Amino acid sequence: MTVSEVINLAIGFAAVVVGVLMFWSLPVPGFTSRPTAGLPFLSIIIPARNEEGRISPLLQSLQEQRFRQFEILVVDDDSSDNTASVAESYGAKVLQNAGAGKSSACWQGAKQAKGSWLLFLDADTRFTSVDGLSNLLHFYQQKGAKGITALQPFHTVERLYEHISIIFNIIVVVGMNLFTILGSQFKTAGSFGPCILCNRDDYFLSGGHKKIEGAIMDDLALGEAFLDQDLPVRCLGGKGIISLRMYPEGVGSLIEGWCKSFAVGSKSTHPVVMLMVILWISGSYTAAGALISSITEWNSVAMMFSGILYILYTIQTAWFARRVGNFRWMIFPFYPILFLFFAGIYLYSFIRVNVFHSVRWKGRKIKV
Repeated sequence: MTVSEVINLAIGFAAVVVGVLMFWSLPVPGFTSRPTAGLPFLSIIIPARNEEGRISPLLQSLQEQRFRQFEILVVDDDSSDNTASVAESYGAKVLQNAGAGKSSACWQGAKQAKGSWLLFLDADTRFTSVDGLSNLLHFYQQKGAKGITALQPFHTVERLYEHISIIFNIIVVVGMNLFTILGSQFKTAGSFGPCILCNRDDYFLSGGHKKIEGAIMDDLALGEAFLDQDLPVRCLGGKGIISLRMYPEGVGSLIEGWCKSFAVGSKSTHPVVMLMVILWISGSYTAAGALISSITEWNSVAMMFSGILYILYTIQTAWFARRVGNFRWMIFPFYPILFLFFAGIYLYSFIRVNVFHSVRWKGRKIKV
């Protein structure tokens, strides 16, 4: 092998190690059989815009929960479909949002909530067990019932194109700064957005969604608002508790959704974590390039080492991805396609945010 081939392989193997350090663990709330009698009344607030086809699984899963001391407030954010009637058919109270956007809808719901604890849920989430809600509430109680506990739901996929979100799902979790080998030594980037639990007093003390209205990444901004008041923000995985299916409408919706959030959200990632992410992503291209080069030159030694590196990246990508979603194993041998798609959408998002200063989401043009 040439010196350059040895260097490339060394970089690739080093990137695999960096990947392990980058995504060391993803804890989830513990499972408990404790009685729910000591838990307070809960208000579940669901902002919804044109969610007629997606909100039913969530509302059905709430009806199946063993813990029943809650109210459901669905805040209709100017929907043009039957979101409101679907929500009402499950017994939810439907509120109309006088403003525009998710933050405004959440604020409207919080102002009318009766519970001493508030749970904000995206309409495309659903609880995956009958004790999922009580497990989340018990965890919050054990941590002192202060600040925010936020879960990143386990990503469920049904169609092949949905797998192109794999790298995004991994980076979204890693980018919160909390899941490296250094644990919580870095300040969290904010809060996960699809499932946010807090108590009423802390919410209004922080200014809540009213304070962050207009922010593209409302979840990160809400976490920052709590941190500004010295309130804790805990982020965990949702596997076994809550799941979501992202962008079932098609590839266009998927691109629009990731474009909306990624270039802005990455600004909150700690520089050390961002460096790890860059090295890990770069290593994926190095591994694929080394294998292609060794095959082209038919260098048996280079093929052996580059083949090992490629397999390691395949296994590692699968390992990380299966922490955050039920992605199919057959996808991972083609992992370079996933990384290329990530790079392309990230570049597109960066241009939309920094050149055109606008993104689109659910028919709205959002200035950034």
